[in-house]
Amino acid sequence: MEWYITVIFQYYRPHNCWMDNFWYFRHKFTKRMKYRCFLLAITLAGCTGNEPQKAATADRDTVILQTEPVREKPAEKPVVPLPGATIYSNERFKEVRVERTAQHTFLVQGKGQIFEASFNWVVEDGHYELKKGFEMTDAGAPEWGNFRFTVDVQKERANSTLMLILFESSPKDGSRQFELPVVLY
Repeated sequence: MEWYITVIFQYYRPHNCWMDNFWYFRHKFTKRMKYRCFLLAITLAGCTGNEPQKAATADRDTVILQTEPVREKPAEKPVVPLPGATIYSNERFKEVRVERTAQHTFLVQGKGQIFEASFNWVVEDGHYELKKGFEMTDAGAPEWGNFRFTVDVQKERANSTLMLILFESSPKDGSRQFELPVVLY
């Protein structure tokens, strides 16, 4: 029976010997380190810059845009005002001229740097709005677009002065911005 106790004791003895723990943890540590080193080697192999970059090829779904050199616009002809004609301007309107084409008809032309190329106008006599409308320029901001339109309006009182007011409507609240008053007659 003595041999039986010895065998049982040796087989079931507690593993608190420092040497047993050392070999067990060394095995686990080296196994983890081998796995980590393998992952690091694969990651670094994929990141090497030794291969030259391939030239871009055009596939069916690829669009290659070629930019053209910036061409300078031809110089605009200088505006020669008519003798006695007044030219009006502000931040949004420039080179605005008014010509009387008939007794109550006026031709208004000029340039505007207007948001979405749309501006409004109103004809006032100092007390009332006699006529109002809107027009478009041929280009929106930041470009200066040309405009040309006619206004047919009569004075209600002989001693009043008609004013044409060009303005841009605010996109936020519709209020008048950058008003340009022009005297008609």
